[in-house]
Amino acid sequence: MEPIKLTSTATDPTPFPVVLSVRGEQYFDGCDPDSTELMTEGTMTLLPDGMLLRYDESALTGMEGTTTTFELRGPRVLLTRSGKVNSQMVFEEGRQHTSLYETPFGELSVDIQTSLLRHNLTARGGLLEIKYSIAVEHTATGKNTFKIRVRPRS
Repeated sequence: MEPIKLTSTATDPTPFPVVLSVRGEQYFDGCDPDSTELMTEGTMTLLPDGMLLRYDESALTGMEGTTTTFELRGPRVLLTRSGKVNSQMVFEEGRQHTSLYETPFGELSVDIQTSLLRHNLTARGGLLEIKYSIAVEHTATGKNTFKIRVRPRS
C-alpha cells in the first residue's frame, strides 16, 4: 500500500453506500490478541481534499448507538465516535496525539502514537490500515490495529 495521499476531483460531496469490513485487534503484554470483526453498511463521501467513511456501531463492538466516522485528510486520519460513546482520536504516522475519551464513568486522557498509516482507498473501495500504541492517563495499555476494507454496495 502507498503512503496516505488523497486527491479528489469530487464536486458533489454526496455520501454513497458502501460495505465495510472493520477488523480491530488489541495486543496486550502477556496476553493473546483480542480481535473484533464487524461487517456493516455505511457511507463514503469524497471530498476535494480527502474522504469520509461513516458507519453505525453494533452490539458486537459494545458501542451500539454510536456512529463512527473516519475522516481522511492529507497525512492524518481523524476517528470520531458520537452517540453512546463519544471520542475523537487523531492518527498521523510517526506522531503522537492526545485526546479525551468520554465513557459513562467519566473522561480519560488517551495518547495515540501511530506507527503505520496506509490506505489505497478510491471511490471503488480499498483498504485503510492503522497501527498504533495507546496510553490511557499516560500509562501504556497496548498496541492496536484497524483494518478497514471498503467496497461499493451493489
